[in-house]
Amino acid sequence: MSHDVFFQKIKTYVDLSPQAEAAWAALLRENTYKKGDNFITEGQTPKKVAFIVGGLMYQYYAADNGDMVIKYFFPENRIAGSMTAALTQSPSNFTIKALEDTAVLEYNFMEFKKLVTMYPDIAAFYIRYMEQHWIIEKEPYEVSLRYESAKTNYDNFLRKYPGLVKRLKKQHIAAYLGITPTQLSRIFFANK
Repeated sequence: MSHDVFFQKIKTYVDLSPQAEAAWAALLRENTYKKGDNFITEGQTPKKVAFIVGGLMYQYYAADNGDMVIKYFFPENRIAGSMTAALTQSPSNFTIKALEDTAVLEYNFMEFKKLVTMYPDIAAFYIRYMEQHWIIEKEPYEVSLRYESAKTNYDNFLRKYPGLVKRLKKQHIAAYLGITPTQLSRIFFANK
């Protein structure tokens, strides 16, 4: 598996020096997960994150009433991880599972954090990545899920994950939107 696709994605955030790229490349490990395999299990303290080369994963937890709540989908070219747990080195509240057979490039998160202190360009990537995905994207999403209609949230889902609807079961989309599969079916058919 080539590292090229990984570094092409990283370069959409920042240009890396050859030294920084080589140091980061030394951390990358190829791995595959079969459909249904867990990348991270709830209660596990995660040590690694994964760049999705091919396939699809999702992050979820079980609500108090037993319903599955999907927090995030990780299609190709996304970095999957239970980031709060990785940052605090504490047990994850989430499970990350492969929805399809998935090929990844994994790296140890704490070793990556050492690179952040050694290479200003990797630090710049880290800041830009967190700004984009933890602030710019996350805040409007959280507000939308609380205050927008299910139809508006479904339309936002289609914009955020174009083409993903064909790869998911309705129950997964419904669990992401916080609605029932029946409600999703009504929205789905209204959009046709």
